[in-house]
Amino acid sequence: MRLKHNKVLWSKILPLVAVLLLSGIIISACVPTRGQPRGWSGAVVANDALFIGSKEGKLVALDTASHNRLWADVLLEAPKSAGILACAAPTPVAAIYGTPVVNDDLVYVASYTGKVYAISASRGVKRWVYPREGNLESIVGGLIVSQGTIYFGSSDGKVYALDAETGDPVWDTPFQTGDKIWSTPAIDDDTLFIGSFDKKLYAINTATGKLRWEPFETGGAIAATPLIHNDIVYIGSFDKYLYAVRTTGDRLQGQIIVEAASWFWAQPVTYNNIIYAANLDGKVYTVDALSGSELIEFDLESKIASSPVVVDGQIIIASENGKVWALDAANNQKRPLVDLEEKIFAPLSASNGIVYIHSQDRTLHALNAQPGVVLWNISLSSE
Repeated sequence: MRLKHNKVLWSKILPLVAVLLLSGIIISACVPTRGQPRGWSGAVVANDALFIGSKEGKLVALDTASHNRLWADVLLEAPKSAGILACAAPTPVAAIYGTPVVNDDLVYVASYTGKVYAISASRGVKRWVYPREGNLESIVGGLIVSQGTIYFGSSDGKVYALDAETGDPVWDTPFQTGDKIWSTPAIDDDTLFIGSFDKKLYAINTATGKLRWEPFETGGAIAATPLIHNDIVYIGSFDKYLYAVRTTGDRLQGQIIVEAASWFWAQPVTYNNIIYAANLDGKVYTVDALSGSELIEFDLESKIASSPVVVDGQIIIASENGKVWALDAANNQKRPLVDLEEKIFAPLSASNGIVYIHSQDRTLHALNAQPGVVLWNISLSSE
């Protein structure tokens, strides 16, 4: 009698347990995960049009005069269905960290999901995608276009070269480094320079994809984009040093020119033979490019991950806390321009005296650099 009662009881309880377990799975699947890639694309201006990657994984095109969209935002990769366990609000799957580049009528943009897209600048239509099938490992750094070829690095530790018109590989095989690549390449004549997490700066023949000189090794991973000025490559490392690297014989040789208190993430800029290198310690270090000697430091009071720009003799820099500063190269003075009160990680860009700033609240701000006035701002979010 007791056995029969227990069977009846369990026949009622088990379906309830199953429902609760399934509910728990669904709820846990719908909880947002921390550290989800969001992206921090900079902007590029070409032919009175501005192109930028949004945090929704879309390429946005704006008319710089009217600020209106030129065409509907292009979703790089459609969200994948999760079946019956899908949450009500799917998240984007193609975060964009690198700034788009433009060549003729094509805009090129790479996604964190490991694809490169070519999109018509005039029509907003996808022309090609690489790879055709599947994905590379994540692409964090930006692309660079030179003489009809696109170059970029991936988290698989490889450097790729694609035909800009067709998206077909140019080299026989990608160039392999010893660790992941988050750096954007820089090109000088027929040599490509790029850093890797294996702590090395590489010099690669752009035509063949082969090593040109033995790499220069630092004491930490390299995520920054190199700056090339007067045949010297300036590169910052996670070892907290800024290096000046020259080609000597069959190898790259460098020397430390700045010791900072934290990592170098932003690309340096140069003006009047002065190198300006921003650091995550909140300071901008300046170096005389002719003598190699360190000059003064500017303390901007907050981490600096955003790469600066030069506008009308001023170095415009945004710190992580949302404040934008101007460093006057003539008198070595700093002055605050505006406080956007929103975190800034994306690199700055400039055109015709206007600085474009992509803040973490999904807004693009247009700043007149001379008086420090925000001319307009626009949301990059879209339906």
